[in-house]
Amino acid sequence: MVDADSGWDGRGGSSTPGAGAGGTHGAGPFQGRSGTPALPDGRSTPALPDRRSTPALPGRRVAAASLVALAALATGCEPGTATGAQDAPPPVRATRAAAPTASPATEDAKPPTAPTPSPPASTTPPAPTPTPEPEPARTTARPAPEPSTAPPPRILMRTGSESDRVRELQARLRQIGHFGRNPTGYYGSVTAESVRSFQTKRSLPVTGSTDEVTWRRLLGMTRVPTAAELRPPTERPVAAPDERCLKGRVLCISKNSRTLAWMIDGTVVSAMDVRFGSEYTPTREGVFEVFWKSRDHVSTLYDTPMPYALFFSGGQAVHYSADFAANGYGGASHGCVNVRDKKKVAALFDQVRTGDKVVVYW
Repeated sequence: MVDADSGWDGRGGSSTPGAGAGGTHGAGPFQGRSGTPALPDGRSTPALPDRRSTPALPGRRVAAASLVALAALATGCEPGTATGAQDAPPPVRATRAAAPTASPATEDAKPPTAPTPSPPASTTPPAPTPTPEPEPARTTARPAPEPSTAPPPRILMRTGSESDRVRELQARLRQIGHFGRNPTGYYGSVTAESVRSFQTKRSLPVTGSTDEVTWRRLLGMTRVPTAAELRPPTERPVAAPDERCLKGRVLCISKNSRTLAWMIDGTVVSAMDVRFGSEYTPTREGVFEVFWKSRDHVSTLYDTPMPYALFFSGGQAVHYSADFAANGYGGASHGCVNVRDKKKVAALFDQVRTGDKVVVYW
């Protein structure tokens, strides 16, 4: 019978390495003098632990196991990385300072990447990340503005107008230096030019006509005219009456002062500005009397209106003149005595009677 504990494998040799003092059975290659396996460079390897409880292996398997153990020790593999080397103690390694470990890779297949070095404090700060420009706001295209269709301001007074409002306009313009005469109530070229001057200075449309905008602006800059401002007796002081004017009912007309004074027994009832004929058609001087009254007279010779005419010498008469009201002393008559205040001459026409005296003098 074969004894199982003797390690007999049928070949007559023991499979236990190192059995007996000088036994050679089961010895692996590179065996040294002490029976310990030697490495190829002649160094001896640590003896494997003697485990008596390990079953005996055949000689070839023992040799193969020895080679695997030697290879594992020679290559420095970790324990448990090769089959049959689990029982080998790990080799003693020199200790090193622990190197800084990198952060684990986020993916198992990728090697860890070295951390990005921080810039030194002396370096300039990194340029700011450009921010994308905002998209321009979308604007809806607007159509071009159409010309204003608003109606122009309503015209209140214009050349040819005649009323108490025109008189007030003239008085207000005179308050602020745009009208250099007494109000007449007639809107002529002089008044139109005064309105143009006012409109120009106030940056208004220069038309010469008084519209609602011009009128409101003028009202805001002036006060309500007094009765004396609206109807002053004359533009110039009334001259001292001629002695021929001191008795009776007399139209006392002075070429020097260019005034007419309606007098009764030496008392002035009313006075008004007048103008006379040119040097080619002079107004006759002397003492006359009213021989004809014509309220709505029109000249047959010049085809011009002569309202409130009081004829005293041939075709010469005292009457209202729209041209005088508009242009002042810039013009002249054809020999008549022109009055520019229509209301005054109208009142005079009603008071004067045929046969009343007329005195024209210097």
